[in-house]
Amino acid sequence: MRKSVFLIPFSALLAFAADDPWVKLKEIKSGTELRVFKRGSAQPLLVKMDEATDERLVIVNKTEQTSIAREEIDRVDARPSNKRPVTRESKASGGETPGSSGLSSSLSIGGKPDFETVYRRPATPPKK
Repeated sequence: MRKSVFLIPFSALLAFAADDPWVKLKEIKSGTELRVFKRGSAQPLLVKMDEATDERLVIVNKTEQTSIAREEIDRVDARPSNKRPVTRESKASGGETPGSSGLSSSLSIGGKPDFETVYRRPATPPKK
């Protein structure tokens, strides 16, 4: 019986955390590229993640650190920190002139991955 007394509140806490999209934002590593859409702003901010608390998102814009209140944020997109794919290619062919090897080599670095939405403000029910 004692276990169920502790288990029920703990289960409710986990269920609430799973429904809160802000939790996913708080798990992002510092230094991750973010695109922050502020309420009423036409253009998103392209910044780097510093940290997220329950009330604020702390960001770094170039060399300036600022924070944005959670209520001011409509959406946050993050760029995955996966490394860019690198492709190397070498081709060997018979040289056309004596003494040349005819070896060519190329290096291709893939582009950055696209942003993924990690937080979107939940819709508020209309007031009566």
